[in-house]
Amino acid sequence: MRILATFLCLIAVTAAQATVRQTDTGPVEVTEVASDLDTPWGLAFLPDGGFLVTERDGRLWHFGADGARQRVGGVPKVATAGQGGLLDVLVPRDFARSREVYLSYARKQGRGAGTAVGVGRLTRDGQRLTEFRRIFEMAPGSRGGRHFGSRLVEAPDGALFVTIGERGDRPAAQDLGRVQGSILRITRGGAPVSGNPFTGQPGARPEIWSYGHRNPQGAALDRAGQLWAVEHGAQGGDEVNRIRAGANYGWPVISYGRHYSGGKIGEGTAKDGMEQPHHYWDPSIAPSGMAILSGGLLPGWDGDFLIGSLKFDLISRLERRGGRVTEVERLKWPETDRVRDVRQAPDGSVWFLSEGHGAIYRIAPAKK
Repeated sequence: MRILATFLCLIAVTAAQATVRQTDTGPVEVTEVASDLDTPWGLAFLPDGGFLVTERDGRLWHFGADGARQRVGGVPKVATAGQGGLLDVLVPRDFARSREVYLSYARKQGRGAGTAVGVGRLTRDGQRLTEFRRIFEMAPGSRGGRHFGSRLVEAPDGALFVTIGERGDRPAAQDLGRVQGSILRITRGGAPVSGNPFTGQPGARPEIWSYGHRNPQGAALDRAGQLWAVEHGAQGGDEVNRIRAGANYGWPVISYGRHYSGGKIGEGTAKDGMEQPHHYWDPSIAPSGMAILSGGLLPGWDGDFLIGSLKFDLISRLERRGGRVTEVERLKWPETDRVRDVRQAPDGSVWFLSEGHGAIYRIAPAKK
């Protein structure tokens, strides 16, 4: 209760006047929590009522429970070409004891760059990450500024899921000897988790949990602890997938999209041994971060998936219906300009990052 009260105090300190927006389940209030951010990418809540937010150019910001904002030192140098830079931020469940903060980022590798993950300890005053160390890095060899993936999720057992894009190298997503185009499961120290599906398989990377992904930039657990991910297709074929250990999600052999040239991708939309998406978009919405809601302030959305769209400036709300995930509403407001991340806050409200506005917004029920 103390943490929740502190968090609500932060809202009172930082929030501007709320704007009422309409949804299919009733009116909500949308409130600006923070502004003047430059290409915000990832958001994580702290147990003392504050939060952290990354900017792709390499800055990490700490917002305290009193609303005070400061830049955090000790952040690694990042490669900022194209889609690369400082990307996701994760505050693990044991932060109050460990003070650990995990970052994913694009790291320069010779003439190219690769996705990396590191961890440091946040000082009590929120000013610096100390003892920062890199715990994982994809092998050098990728060039260009595309498809770093880079969403971080803490598994129920404390391991880390890390999404990695195929870096524009399509065949890599089907190559178990490389981590491009896969979702990894690693320990807090960066090692493969014992029992991962390809452990002991000759030539396979033991960090890989699933493969055949193009560029998964959103991932979250449902209330049962099941991992879901959303990934960019090409021209059409953005996918929502339920992630299973050892499963092959098909890219670039199967897809519901087409190449940007208009050409056919791979062998069609289905193949034995390859997973089907639970939902796909055509045309593409350019999906980004996602949240799967559990209880909270918006009971009409309980259990729903909220996924940001970079292309259409909206939040897609999806419901689980039987074995499928179905889009039921598009939340398109002036505030939803290039939605980069969506999170459920400790008080049950929904927060999202607007890359277009350089701002963070909070969604809560409208006051009666």
